[in-house]
Amino acid sequence: MTAQNEPADKGPEIDPANATPASGDTAASADPLLDLQAQLAAAQAKATEHYDQMLRTRAEAENVRRRAQEDVSKAHKFGIESFAESLVPVKDSLEAALAQQDQTLEVMRAGVESTLKQLSSAFERNRLIEIAPAAGEKFDPHQHQAISSVPSDQPANTVVQTLQKGYLISDRVLRPALVMVSAGQG
Repeated sequence: MTAQNEPADKGPEIDPANATPASGDTAASADPLLDLQAQLAAAQAKATEHYDQMLRTRAEAENVRRRAQEDVSKAHKFGIESFAESLVPVKDSLEAALAQQDQTLEVMRAGVESTLKQLSSAFERNRLIEIAPAAGEKFDPHQHQAISSVPSDQPANTVVQTLQKGYLISDRVLRPALVMVSAGQG
């Protein structure tokens, strides 16, 4: 037979006398296995390294979460500390005024005014802002609470009278101002 009838890919020719490949390259058949074992060992080392990194990252994330929770807890617990420090002198002044036995009305009034100044100063230092709309000011539903609507010479939806002041802490309404609102020409 000719070479045309033989399969195209027979593999390496084997010398029947010593049953080895004709090329004499025995290391070539063992290299793929050694290469695969080396690749496997490298991949396992890399996987172990990545696993360790993941564990460290997870532990760090847990530590950050725990620290953040502690910070929030401390902020809730001690957030009022500055405001409380501002109010202690006000309390001291009120107690001192009550401890005085024989006071005239004028002296008591002066003491109350002084104490009110201390309180106003404490509010200002802690960004507690008064909402006290003047008559004729436009009604703001975000800062005012209308108690009633009354006929008035003022334009509709304007403040006629403030019944109780409101307060803001920074930009957040702590208590809206209680107002009477104009219903328009009556």
